[in-house]
Amino acid sequence: MKILDSLQGNSSSYEPYKYVMSDIGNIYLGARYTYEELLNNDDVNFKLKAIINHYILKDSDASNSLESEFYHMRPDSNIYSVYEQLKVKIKVLVIEDRKGRTKKRSSGYTEKVMSLKELADTDIETKKGEGMVIGEIAVSKLALMSFTV
Repeated sequence: MKILDSLQGNSSSYEPYKYVMSDIGNIYLGARYTYEELLNNDDVNFKLKAIINHYILKDSDASNSLESEFYHMRPDSNIYSVYEQLKVKIKVLVIEDRKGRTKKRSSGYTEKVMSLKELADTDIETKKGEGMVIGEIAVSKLALMSFTV
């Protein structure tokens, strides 16, 4: 039993947060991806890879995860400007108190979609206080198409 537990402990529990999906209007990126992993992933759009390579990696490290980048993003950074041009939306999980049918209070995570401005304007203490976890980044395909590299 201990061997099975240790094997399960070695597998990444963050794999569900590493994905690339697409629909008509957006490209969705799991927030646990690092920039390096995105650049090596065949499912990532070529133009998005070019933007990451040409603009984002000038001010960031390839080993940074999207989650870390967005969690600590400031509105005065160059990376903020790039993501603002891409019209990104961020799906976050926040801890919220809930009142059940038995009038018993419980807390759980609630999913919320935030704009880049909302997220960047929220200070780190508030993010930590709300137990904020960044789960997904949605990049607008129209904004990506009109972005000039």
